[in-house]
Amino acid sequence: MPFTTIFFDLDDTLYPNSSGVWKLIKERMNLYMHQHLGIDWEEIPTLREQYFHEYGTTLRGLQAHYHMDLDEYLSFVHDIPLHKYLQPDKALQNMLQVLPLRKFIFTNADENHARRVLAALGLENCFQTIVDIKAVDPYCKPMQAAFKIALEIAGEPQPKNCILVDDLATNTRAGREFGFYTILFGQIGEHPDANVSLSHLTDLPDLLQDLKY
Repeated sequence: MPFTTIFFDLDDTLYPNSSGVWKLIKERMNLYMHQHLGIDWEEIPTLREQYFHEYGTTLRGLQAHYHMDLDEYLSFVHDIPLHKYLQPDKALQNMLQVLPLRKFIFTNADENHARRVLAALGLENCFQTIVDIKAVDPYCKPMQAAFKIALEIAGEPQPKNCILVDDLATNTRAGREFGFYTILFGQIGEHPDANVSLSHLTDLPDLLQDLKY
């Protein structure tokens, strides 16, 4: 397969879920909804689940139903001391540097958060650019329109030449429907919503070699 381009999700993909970072982000999402939008604590879990299924992210759901400041929200929910939870990942850095594909971040977070995560992991120079939530506005993963914009930003006209690595099955399913080869990260064995699953990112070159990329 003539793969040229690979998109990596950010949170819970470039670093493990066990780091606790995503847990803290979710807690700050809940806090924002309560403090800034006046939503009762009891309603927040149900609303977030509803927004995730209807809009792809909590953010896009809040934007549809509340008057809110995008930059304020993004700054608030990502206000986390990442250096306490993430450390440079030399093995991942080495793998990315030798991977002979054009590499992009494709995230439903914002670029500032993505750059902070990459800096904490020591991966600042491993990607060509970051496709963030603002770049695909008003869309987000798993919307097909978001994948189309990501493709345009990458300058790759053919979805079949692209790979997506993501920890959410909703995103890998949408990516595959769009034409990407999708890898569901953090899973073992076959999965109906991805072409293949992968439990360790450093195993990616071996997986791709089997595909003869």
